[in-house]
Amino acid sequence: MLFITSNMLSVLILAIYIYTLISTVVVIIMQNRNPIRSIAWIVALIFLPFVGLFFYLLFGQNIRQKNTINKLSLRQKAKEKSAALLDIAAILQTAPSEAVKGLIKLLYTNSDAYPYSNSAIAFYTNGKETFRAIFETIAQAKDHIHIEFYIIANDALGLRLQELLIQKAQQGVQVRVIYDYWGSFKLSSRFLKPLKEAGVKAHAFFPPKFPFVLSRINYRNHRKIIVIDGNIGYTGGLNVAKRYFNGDNLGPWRDTMIRLEGPAVSGLQEIFINDWFFVDRIHLKGKQYFPSNTSNNFPKNCVQLVNAGPNTRWMSIMHGIFYAISTANNYVYIQTPYFMPPELILHAIQTAALRGVEVRLMLPKLSRLSIVRSSNSSYIEFLLDAGVQVFFYEKGFLHSKTIVVDDSISIVGTSNLDFRSFEQNFEVNAFIYDKDSALKLKAIFLEDMHYTKQVNEKKWRKRPRGQRIMESFSRLFSPMM
Repeated sequence: MLFITSNMLSVLILAIYIYTLISTVVVIIMQNRNPIRSIAWIVALIFLPFVGLFFYLLFGQNIRQKNTINKLSLRQKAKEKSAALLDIAAILQTAPSEAVKGLIKLLYTNSDAYPYSNSAIAFYTNGKETFRAIFETIAQAKDHIHIEFYIIANDALGLRLQELLIQKAQQGVQVRVIYDYWGSFKLSSRFLKPLKEAGVKAHAFFPPKFPFVLSRINYRNHRKIIVIDGNIGYTGGLNVAKRYFNGDNLGPWRDTMIRLEGPAVSGLQEIFINDWFFVDRIHLKGKQYFPSNTSNNFPKNCVQLVNAGPNTRWMSIMHGIFYAISTANNYVYIQTPYFMPPELILHAIQTAALRGVEVRLMLPKLSRLSIVRSSNSSYIEFLLDAGVQVFFYEKGFLHSKTIVVDDSISIVGTSNLDFRSFEQNFEVNAFIYDKDSALKLKAIFLEDMHYTKQVNEKKWRKRPRGQRIMESFSRLFSPMM
């Protein structure tokens, strides 16, 4: 009979751990990541036994090179891409500048983001007006309703959406909902059961599954997508939670959402359908999902809906933002609640300011977590050195994620300027090319300026040493926040 002593068991556990540790280090090295980050993880694994391995499984894995999200037929996409080249050539001929032309080419190449011409675009900056418009549009649905949110809260606003979706499902409208498992963690079966009983199909994105719980917990579907009958779509920063509607202890939440009508809705629909294929394993097909959305009354513009995530080959949204800032000639106005950018974006902003471009960055003065505000603040001195104008928004919490460049490029979506959005989240951003939209977004930014206070460079440099230490400490965790 084989007896295992406590010493033998300890040796066995130690051997398994050492084997796992060595295997993990080899994987990190073979991924050819940023050397500094690779070394940091290796040091953590070696000098923090078990704890380092736990945190690597939680935060450190790179699923960008794994087949975690199965996309639709790549062969079919290749055919569609080839067929679209002639149309894109015609669109590029009407591009207002070489910068815009280059950006369209970039986003089409790195993310298959087709440029759609002539769509109606409306901007919303008030939560109550935004959800009023969304609920009115949902109420008018006749064929299908597609909804994808990071957060759907079981509160007054979430229950209003639930009630409306149940009504539409009972009327025979197809209703599909995707919610992020971790973002909507408190979404109970009590909330979901009435939806499913009414015929609504609802799925969590990336729910924990053994043995992949830790490898999934750090990835979020941060997208906000609504598509009604393939004709009208919404995207932007708002989630379905009452704080986006009424505010909270930080005050009113200032966010930006856009409403699309016309050809560009197909871009949102494609992203939703691809995500639906992942959660339900069904490829939605049919002309009703991609109706002919053209009208002589729509304005002359071009829109690309760009999706990015840890499953995509390229960090498409980050590439697009980098290019837009790098090619700016006159101004770049940025709003973001979380500013913990990779060096590529930080250097693009600094370089633009150093070559004389007017760069304004608007951040929230308040934050739900002090560590987030401290991490945001840790980058400010580097920006001030380059001549970037930094403003703190004081009328509540700024959650808007927008960039406007040179009266020609507008970027609105779900992506923050931080590591998480670019490397770990599934995001969607609208890149809009036309003067009218840029002027509207610029006007919104300038209106928000009335509720800001500019950071004074001299005073900022004299901030307390304790604050500086907290900022530097918080910055170490910026890739995880």
